[in-house]
Amino acid sequence: MRSWVEVSLRQIRANFRAVQALVGESVEVMPVVKADAYRHGAVAVSHALEAEGARWLAVSNVEEGVVLRQAGTQSRILVMADFLEDERDMLATHHLTPVIHSLEDLSAVRVPYHLKIDTGMNRLGTRAEPDEIARVAAAAPAPLEGLMTHFASSGNYESKQTEEQLQRFDSVIEGLRRAGITPRYVHSSATTPVAYRRREAWGNLVRPGHAIYGYVSPARGAPPRVLNVAPALTWKVTVLEVKDVEAGGLIGYGGIHRAQRPMRIAVLAAGYADGIPHRLGNRGQVIVKGKLAPVVGAVSMDLTTIDVTGCPDLKTGDAVMLLGSEGGVSINAQQMAKWAGTISYAVLCGIHARVKRVYID
Repeated sequence: MRSWVEVSLRQIRANFRAVQALVGESVEVMPVVKADAYRHGAVAVSHALEAEGARWLAVSNVEEGVVLRQAGTQSRILVMADFLEDERDMLATHHLTPVIHSLEDLSAVRVPYHLKIDTGMNRLGTRAEPDEIARVAAAAPAPLEGLMTHFASSGNYESKQTEEQLQRFDSVIEGLRRAGITPRYVHSSATTPVAYRRREAWGNLVRPGHAIYGYVSPARGAPPRVLNVAPALTWKVTVLEVKDVEAGGLIGYGGIHRAQRPMRIAVLAAGYADGIPHRLGNRGQVIVKGKLAPVVGAVSMDLTTIDVTGCPDLKTGDAVMLLGSEGGVSINAQQMAKWAGTISYAVLCGIHARVKRVYID
């Protein structure tokens, strides 16, 4: 194989259990498996989570939900960001639960739904007042099963935005209760409010995504983190060639790296078309036989070059690690994202489908 990721389903299940143990039995855990489970493979990950006890899964659109149903997934599936007119019949056919973002859509929905409240992120969601929501919901042909919102700044405890969003959300909940509407599910928290125990934001359902795959982003001004999870994905790539470069030699497109001394380089069988961030050129590192080795020159579409002067026994056909741990050193998606000037979500979701997935249980 040129490039592949190894996904530990055991670690996926362990991360799910860690979240469930933290929030307690009174709070349902809905793992987010959109974007092909952050490129870990939605079908395999969903089956593992379902076997571990997950009764809900969350996807972005109807197509993602249909893929899981066709693969035999039995858990409830929440479609969070899609309610297109030509897909409405598929909701009932495949037993999917839509998130509705506009009161105008309530007349068209025929299955139980969750209503999203825009509490200040100014993205998807209704900003209608509780009395209007109650009036329209009462006339809708399908029941309002859940009420949800999404935080814009949950990772910044120095900002008041999350508190303001919670206040707005609570006012809608209370207004609906006064009108006699009490949704079965109330939810607003993804990974960060769970990991830093912001209990007032949990409701009775939480939507962890990043944590299921082993990551919790640092939160500014936050209390100590209370959730312990570990990455489930290791990314490896095969060495295509090992060669010597003379002092002064230029490496890669644009010759952006000049050898300051005689050096030995390895050419890896993956590049930005596989998901290695282009900005790792002359910035990133990989793990070679338990040692860190720097990326030298530009990351190409299909190839990446690294300095292996300190690894004289590396040969063509050996595997090099892009993400993972070996010999006491490790690189995770957060570290790679820091080198590339992006976020760990983008690193994981950027791993291309042509990178083979291998599942380890």
